[in-house]
Amino acid sequence: MSHRDPIRTEARRTESATSSSSSAARTTGITIYGCERDEAALFREMSPRFDIVPTITAAAPSEANIELASGNRCISVGHKTRIADATLLALGRVGVAYISTRSIGYNHIDVKYAESVGISVGNVRYSPDSVADYTLMLILMALRNARSIIRRADAHDYSLNDVRGKELRDLTVGVVGTGRIGAAVVDRLRGFGCRIVAHDTTPKVAVNYVDLDELLRVSDIVTLHTPLNADTHHLIDGRRIGRMKNGAFIVNTGRGALIETEALIAALERGGLGGAALDVLEGEEGIFYADRRNTSVESKSLLRLHELPNALISPHTAYYTDHALRDTVENSIVNCLKFESGDQRG
Repeated sequence: MSHRDPIRTEARRTESATSSSSSAARTTGITIYGCERDEAALFREMSPRFDIVPTITAAAPSEANIELASGNRCISVGHKTRIADATLLALGRVGVAYISTRSIGYNHIDVKYAESVGISVGNVRYSPDSVADYTLMLILMALRNARSIIRRADAHDYSLNDVRGKELRDLTVGVVGTGRIGAAVVDRLRGFGCRIVAHDTTPKVAVNYVDLDELLRVSDIVTLHTPLNADTHHLIDGRRIGRMKNGAFIVNTGRGALIETEALIAALERGGLGGAALDVLEGEEGIFYADRRNTSVESKSLLRLHELPNALISPHTAYYTDHALRDTVENSIVNCLKFESGDQRG
């Protein structure tokens, strides 16, 4: 009995049909790993327009499925699973020269190691509005104690909260990282009339930039939009959390490891912070993106955060909109075609 990936099988049939047509244009093969069904539908829809032949699988790249990439110089990968160095080496050996990750961040791939085995890595741009909109939603939910209000209403408790909400116009918001997403957050915040300060290694937008410790000292809300790398790992650690205003809120739609989770939990438990709204979390890999209602969750920090009334958790979903998903798929294809044409920028 065959256990071949049905999505992959469909792709191979498409490839066969394409190659059998004498009038068909020359096509480029791309292997798509870690592909969800909605992504797969978009790859199939766009393939004819770009003259590509996709080999699609829901599995993340591994040494066990390396043959799916055989004969294709370019692959596209999802961001949900870390790619092991041994897998990168095996990909290089079967001829893969370029990886397009369907994400902005690279923290699931050792880019330097990939380069050492002859593989270039490129990320994709997608609508920054997806994450920016979600960030504003989390800010407003945190300020208005939305988690508590909704839970109480679900239990038919319609009394007013003991804690009153706050209005953005009365507050200072600190934006850490002002790339495309951070800049989109700044644009949205201006409409609320709040004071905005920002921190970045390179100023990019018309806003008051300050050093990070000053931003933490003056901000009622801190929102994180900087890439995760060796320099920004635990950027908001215990020391810096201690510099934040009493009762301040922290919002993270960037990457989980930007925050030292245990230090954050301690600050929430003792009441030093007003609350946290987190769409990303350290150790989310292997937990988020799956239904865990009937299985145990091993992350003690995640379980503790769920218990705290001033913590709001969502499963790395800020990016997940129709517009952003279409951008991600299209730009992943474009990256591969640019590489094949000799444009090494990807």
